[in-house]
Amino acid sequence: MEGPLQRLRGIDLSRRNRLVVYYLTGLVVLVVAYAVVYNVTMARLEGVDQSLIASVEFVVQTMTTTGYGQDSGVWSHPGTFLFVILTQLSGIGLGFFTLRLVVIPLFTGAEVDLDSRLTPKSDHVIICEYSRDSTVLLDELEELDIEYVLLTSSREAATELSNAGYAAIHGSPQEESAVERASIDTARAVITDTGDATVNTILTIRALRSDIGIVSLTDDSGRREILLETGADTVLSPRGVLGRRLAEKAVSSFSTDLIDTVDLGGDIEVAEVPVDHGSPLIGTRIRNANIREETGATIIGAWIDGELQLPPDPAAVIRANTVLVMIGGHAELAAFSEFSQPVRTRSDHDRIVIAGHGEVGQAARETVVEAGIETTVIDHEAGEAVAVGGDATEEATLTEASIGTADALVIGLADDSSALLTTVLARSLNDEMEILLRVSDTDATRKALTAGADYALSVPRVSARMIARELRGEDVLAPASQVRFIQAPATPLAGTTLAESNIYERTGCRVIAVEDDDGISATVAPTRTFDGDERLTLVGTDAAIQAFHKRYDVAAESS
Repeated sequence: MEGPLQRLRGIDLSRRNRLVVYYLTGLVVLVVAYAVVYNVTMARLEGVDQSLIASVEFVVQTMTTTGYGQDSGVWSHPGTFLFVILTQLSGIGLGFFTLRLVVIPLFTGAEVDLDSRLTPKSDHVIICEYSRDSTVLLDELEELDIEYVLLTSSREAATELSNAGYAAIHGSPQEESAVERASIDTARAVITDTGDATVNTILTIRALRSDIGIVSLTDDSGRREILLETGADTVLSPRGVLGRRLAEKAVSSFSTDLIDTVDLGGDIEVAEVPVDHGSPLIGTRIRNANIREETGATIIGAWIDGELQLPPDPAAVIRANTVLVMIGGHAELAAFSEFSQPVRTRSDHDRIVIAGHGEVGQAARETVVEAGIETTVIDHEAGEAVAVGGDATEEATLTEASIGTADALVIGLADDSSALLTTVLARSLNDEMEILLRVSDTDATRKALTAGADYALSVPRVSARMIARELRGEDVLAPASQVRFIQAPATPLAGTTLAESNIYERTGCRVIAVEDDDGISATVAPTRTFDGDERLTLVGTDAAIQAFHKRYDVAAESS
């Protein structure tokens, strides 16, 4: 559910311009209110009946200090004099605000001090640079109610983010003075994503505070030990995680082994299961799939055409790019995994093609090799691990990699346009294989599914999820999962039934299990009355989970 702030950001207005709009709107409302009060005051205290427009003229003259001589001889009541004094003082104060907020920036183009826009910070997170679509992470932190300051060496980026309403300032994270301006003395943690300058950044931070937690992001997993030795407490490699995730999804096509399961306790698990090409479920409406009857597992949600449905529409058709969110016992989920798999047997000819051999491609290749599946890697130049040298966006290169007989294609290209082109081309050459890819732009995820991909993950979303998990400890199906899964106390719902709470209608979250003194149950009757001591297990999108946090003002717990 999109909030007012998100809708406002969709309008092409900077933060300062929005403030100007708010200010002018408030000014008009204030003038009208003063005019009404003055009009009533003159009628009741001074016995003078005048038009409302005359009262508006008085208020404008008084607040702008241009005069009000025509009325001064009429006043005799102390209440009238007090109101006039209040109007005068209000006008003087608003004059200063108008000068600073509107007049000076409008006519002088004066450079705004971004530091002055920051509210006092305490127990916040300092983000040093961040090159993975900052707004995705900052929106995530804002929705989690985690205070932050983004410190970037790009003045243009800092100004743009600040104008958009984010807490961003300009400065080099390698300079102690800049980090101090971000209030490091009261910060709870620092996130570094400064590339080759990460070591320098960590040393700068450690010189100021030896006790603060440092989370470092890197696109080179080989630097992990160096960063830890330098002083980082945690090192995250989002692209490596994403590459392994895509490979695991591809490998899962050859087995019934479950990935992305979360144990809720009491032999109840939640799993995210993609529907592969050739699955007997493809083309079946959810209401006709008989999944519960055949396996005992229950569908609680489904990603269909890039959108999460909670619960899924019974009339929705299961397609090759559908991802089902299931709940049940381990044996039941395993039975579903086997039930949903394509009718095929493992052979010596199973093969996965990987396009791109960067951090994503290397992680994907290691995962596929560990699974014992034949791998063909495409990159610009052939080498020890690269079988085909060439451009993956060209048909000749894909043909050389025998894409027509491949069972799956993992695309780890850095450029989204190239990745989408490769997807369309590969799908035209092999309509039966699984296609999984990474994208750098979160908005490109849906484009990838439209282009023919079966599964797509964005680097910014995976990165933001990993950071949020470190900072909040919130449990998710996997750092690269498309679904967020949390546990929270039922305290705000004490005395109401599940049906009366309207959690789904109000937030978009679905309660999938309840834990009480008798254990955990995945069967939650709508008429069940909560006593407030239970723990709820909920599933939903990012926006839905945050809507739950904000509406019920409860913190998530790790499961």
